[in-house]
Amino acid sequence: MDFEPRAFCLRCNRPASVCWCAHVPSIATRTRVVILQHPRERYVAIGTGRMASMCLTSASLHLGVEFEHDAAVRAALADPTQPAALLWPGEGAIDIAASPPTGPITLVVIDGTWTTAKKLVRVNPFLASLPRYAFAPNAPSAYRIRREPRDDYVSTIEAVAHVLTVLEGDHFQPMLAPFSAMIDAQIEYQARLHGARVRHRRNKVHLQRPRLATEIGSDRLVCVSGEANAWPYHEGESSPPDELVQWVAHRLATGERFEAVIAPRQRLAPSTTSHTQLSEERLAAGETFAHFAERWRAFLREDDVVCAWGHYARRLLLEDGGYLPSAYLDLRRSLGDNLRMKAGSIDDVGARIGLVPSPPMGEGRGGERLARVYDVAMHLTGIQRRYEEACARIQEEACPA
Repeated sequence: MDFEPRAFCLRCNRPASVCWCAHVPSIATRTRVVILQHPRERYVAIGTGRMASMCLTSASLHLGVEFEHDAAVRAALADPTQPAALLWPGEGAIDIAASPPTGPITLVVIDGTWTTAKKLVRVNPFLASLPRYAFAPNAPSAYRIRREPRDDYVSTIEAVAHVLTVLEGDHFQPMLAPFSAMIDAQIEYQARLHGARVRHRRNKVHLQRPRLATEIGSDRLVCVSGEANAWPYHEGESSPPDELVQWVAHRLATGERFEAVIAPRQRLAPSTTSHTQLSEERLAAGETFAHFAERWRAFLREDDVVCAWGHYARRLLLEDGGYLPSAYLDLRRSLGDNLRMKAGSIDDVGARIGLVPSPPMGEGRGGERLARVYDVAMHLTGIQRRYEEACARIQEEACPA
């Protein structure tokens, strides 16, 4: 029997059978609403941040983790006639009902789980510096298909509708129509497909979980590569130890880049220039190790997970006195576990698994190898994401959400 794929709505990204777009109003507001959505929330079928942005003509939705240097977000918050304020509860927050702003504002709303939302505020200092508003809901959340951590917590769309009602009057109830439609459809399917779910459990499809480290897919991954001034092993104990002369890094979530060429502290090995693809002049003009170490430490965040191909680059840095956070991921081992065989060298593994090579991410061989590390990290992240999406589809077929 031919497989007939389900129709999907390209606007709300939901199966056509549970599409709520017909209930979306178009409401103009004096308040500009800027929604900052954590990437993980993008794939949550019953999330409401996107829904809220679709209801308001003046709203914008921005996906990411680090918005400090996001030009679009910065521009949205830069209008002095509509100063930005963060909708965020806790100590120091102003009760928006008791002390509303005197003029129009730009309301910044964080969309994610409470864990990911807290991270967005933590990694974006400019958000924490904004005036903060909070509110006490006049009724528990109607989010009957998703448990909130506390009784006074509500969904993103409920929060936006409540605040806009305080600021502009009681004409935002239509915002909750698609929210109610989504919940009603979920509950209806739960009742209608109860028998099908029982049969599904009896004939459960088991997806084989990929053998991947738990850090794969994390928005904290930082890919690194290092090159050395290294003497041949056959020179024996009389040869100087390997020393780090190039360090490059790329933060997957934001695209931030770090590059350093470090001046050798000892005599140059005969093969160093050809191996690193950096000239003697370029190496000699490199920065001191102390200056590099200070810049690298400033680039890192405490919760970063550094990933590289093997442990050589990591060992080079640590033996020279550099710093790395405690979380480290060996991509060679992770890819080998997934392939259930030895991964081999990073120079040929891409061709073996069909990767399209990315352009160099820095000068010399270090930039080329960092691009290969990045390719492998993205490949493994894709495997993890496809597994999670397959699990979600199986669950949704039993009970669309």
